[in-house]
Amino acid sequence: MTSKRVLATLCATLLSAVSAQSAEVNVYSGRGEALIKPLLDTFSKETGIKVNLVSGKDDALIERLKAEGAQSPADVLMTADAGRLHRAKAAGLLQAVDSPTLNAAIPAAYRDPGNQWFGLTLRARVIVYAPERVKREELSTYEGLADPSWKGRVCMRSSDSIYNQSLTAALIAHDGEAATLDWAKGVVANLARPPKGGDRDQIKAIAAGECDVSLVNTYYLAGMQNAEEPAEREAAAKVAVFWPNQKDRGAHVNVSGAGITAAAKNVAEARKLLEFLVSDEAQRWYAEVNQEYPVKAGIAISPTLRTMGAFKADALPLARLGELNAQAVRLLDRAGWR
Repeated sequence: MTSKRVLATLCATLLSAVSAQSAEVNVYSGRGEALIKPLLDTFSKETGIKVNLVSGKDDALIERLKAEGAQSPADVLMTADAGRLHRAKAAGLLQAVDSPTLNAAIPAAYRDPGNQWFGLTLRARVIVYAPERVKREELSTYEGLADPSWKGRVCMRSSDSIYNQSLTAALIAHDGEAATLDWAKGVVANLARPPKGGDRDQIKAIAAGECDVSLVNTYYLAGMQNAEEPAEREAAAKVAVFWPNQKDRGAHVNVSGAGITAAAKNVAEARKLLEFLVSDEAQRWYAEVNQEYPVKAGIAISPTLRTMGAFKADALPLARLGELNAQAVRLLDRAGWR
């Protein structure tokens, strides 16, 4: 090989190395840093692509993207709910992604029909109850919690909770607005206390005897069952799980997910990140560490989730949760759900 060809090869190698080192992707994430950063670090180690992470509240990040417009540095938006992903899409903040890898890994119900957002993890919203005070045969469906027999026995998060908004949207899709309004009014009438706190607080309230039943996302309960703090584990041990609507449509499910922003400057790197997050490696991490259900088929769930039992999931396309969100919010307000 001539000296010129050796020099050209060396230069090409150096340029390739510099390019690999300079590759980056900027992520706005509404998920807690502990729930995503270890995976992002693994992605960087395996690909050489640096991930710059900005964490915050989902709605605040969406407003930030709106304010930044085309000048936004964000390449990827991650949120903890399909409703907020739809909200970002409706605001023109996301772009379509052509990825056979994502489409093959994620069931159609768990991604945007226009390929602008993709579910990455799955969770179910289940009934939790005090087994010492509630017989399992008293439980049946989400709709059943509006029955007067539960008066003074129900704890709930506020209507500001996107999880409650999404469940309400699902009920509107299945039962219609009039029936869902009656349901929401019935739940409000059955409250043991004004709505407050997060999912973990509802579990603690049941454990403390303040109420008998509530609704929580499975990964919150699983997280408490595996918590380092004895008080968290003790509270979780005092509740049991009931899978609602197993004789009809199935339990309500939702996703955490992500999309590539409309302003993205590092589209190829962003697509690689999303594809990595549905790899077997990442999906196993989500299952084992975050106690979430893998969105990809064939990945084993955690031992903790296995103790909750198998369940039938609602097949409603999750895009509907976003489409009906505004209607759900208005309905909850009319019902007096504060």
